[in-house]
Amino acid sequence: MTNYQELMRQKAALDLQIKEARKRERSDAAARVRAMVAEYELTQRDVFPSGRRASAGSGSKISPKYRDPATGATWTGRGKAPRWIAGHERSRFLIAR
Repeated sequence: MTNYQELMRQKAALDLQIKEARKRERSDAAARVRAMVAEYELTQRDVFPSGRRASAGSGSKISPKYRDPATGATWTGRGKAPRWIAGHERSRFLIAR
């Protein structure tokens, strides 16, 4: 029967093998992707059509779509509607572009 210390040594050896295999396979995958991008002349937009970059959580600002003429408050049209627009025809509050 294998004792705890021997199992921990085996685990450490396996963790190292896993790390090395992942590094090798990741490198191979990246090379295959680069080759396909070059072969098909793909752009970032082709591969990631939503337009989001790797740091999607960067907090990019959305332009306001609606403005309250009384207070000047704005709303992007996302999330819960503010009180000043709730129950009203939204087209009245559209910001001209």
